Amino acid sequence: MSSQSVTVPIKALVFDVFGTVVDWRASVTAALSKAISPKLTLLHPSLEVDFAVLSQAWRDSYGHFTQGFDPEKDEWVSIDEHHLRSLDALLLGLGIRHSFSDEEVKDLSLPDSTEGLKRLNGLGLQTATLSNGNLSLLRDLAKHGNLAFKHFFSAEQFRAYKPHPRVYLGAVEKLGLKPEEVAMVAAHLGDLEAARQQGLRCIYVEREGEEEYHRVEVAAAKREGWCDVWVAQDEGGLVEVAMKLKELGHGK
Repeated sequence: MSSQSVTVPIKALVFDVFGTVVDWRASVTAALSKAISPKLTLLHPSLEVDFAVLSQAWRDSYGHFTQGFDPEKDEWVSIDEHHLRSLDALLLGLGIRHSFSDEEVKDLSLPDSTEGLKRLNGLGLQTATLSNGNLSLLRDLAKHGNLAFKHFFSAEQFRAYKPHPRVYLGAVEKLGLKPEEVAMVAAHLGDLEAARQQGLRCIYVEREGEEEYHRVEVAAAKREGWCDVWVAQDEGGLVEVAMKLKELGHGK
């Protein structure tokens, strides 16, 4: 547990969204299958596509893009633009890109979260997204999923992508707080490590299939007390985060 767990109260939480708050994997896999399967049946009946693998490849492309983006050198490219280019390349790789019009390609473009956010807001804590996704998408997801975030912060506001320091510190500045008063909530230790380096607190919420760190690295992070709160898979997600923060004296 962080040495600041009690001495400095947490006043705000900023959330990774995709994989931590929203189950992107199931929804994207289903959407790709629904959009692509009819064309395959009609035009490529002998071709079998594993849509779970395809959605993971799409996600991996996103990770490579955001990790490699240098805001000091690279021209800004939105996540929507990247996703479109990436899907285009994946369809080319499958040999079926020619079967889709440009407009059809454009159209291709978790249960504790609602209650957990409600309880965290009830503690008097500020809650905000801090995602590489664009603002319009984040607001749509919040509306569709009844996710009561008080603020919406996106990488596009800072013209950089996580894990660039500008994103974390930009969110802290917008909240009008100090880094040690803000906790990053994520299912990815890489995201939390980058936040820690900028002085933010950390809350880890384990989600199935999301962690990229090796289990040895995960065990070391837990042992070394990276996080104020550590919620293991199936422990209750964001609802458990609210309970543990209240037990630690954060919020009202």
